[in-house]
Amino acid sequence: MATIKSLFATRLYHAKLAEFGPQVEEDELMASCFSIADDDQAGQQWCAENGFPGYTSYASLTDLPWRFPIFASVVEALDAHVAAFAEDLEFDLEGRELKLEDIWINILPEGGIHTSHIHPHSVISGTTYVAVPPGARSIKLEDPRHAMMMAAPGRKPDARAELQAFVYPNPQAGDVLLWESWLRHEVPMNMDEDDRISVSFNYSWS
Repeated sequence: MATIKSLFATRLYHAKLAEFGPQVEEDELMASCFSIADDDQAGQQWCAENGFPGYTSYASLTDLPWRFPIFASVVEALDAHVAAFAEDLEFDLEGRELKLEDIWINILPEGGIHTSHIHPHSVISGTTYVAVPPGARSIKLEDPRHAMMMAAPGRKPDARAELQAFVYPNPQAGDVLLWESWLRHEVPMNMDEDDRISVSFNYSWS
C-alpha cells in the first residue's frame, strides 16, 4: 500500500505575546512606538533617504529595551517564546543559547509595503503586532521551494495550508509570530487609513 509523508517541514510559531512572561500593556507599547518614531531623527532621515514608507528604527536604534522599560518586558516575553520554538524545532544548540540580536519598530502607513526578503545571519526571526487595522494584511510567507519548482503547475485555491505557495497567518494585535530566518516573507500593502504597527526582531546562536 502506498504511503505519502510530509518531509522537510517549515514551522511557523503563532501565540499571544502575553502567554509567557510579563504582561505588556498594548496602549503603552503603541504610545512608546510613536514617541520613539517622533524623536528618532536619524531613523526618519534613513527612511527618507531609502524610500522606506512610514518609519522603522532598524537602521538607527539598537537599544530599545534600555530606552523604554516596556521593551525590556517585550524581550523577556520573546525569550520564552523563542525557547519554546527552538524546542519544537529540535535544535541541538550544543550548550549555547539563542540570544536577541536586534529588535526594531515598524510603523507602516496607508499604501506602505515591505518587499520580499529574508534575515541573513540569524536563526529565528519574528514580529509581535501592536496594531493591525482591518485593511493591513499582516504578512505573507513564501514557500521556500519556489526556486526549484520549474514547470510545476500551480496549487488548487483550496489546497492544504502546507501545500500553498503563499500563506497569510493573519495575526492580531498582541500576537507574536516566529519563523526560521531563511524563510522569505513580505508585508503586503497597507490598504487601511490607520497605521500598521509592529516590533520585529532577530535571534542569533551564540
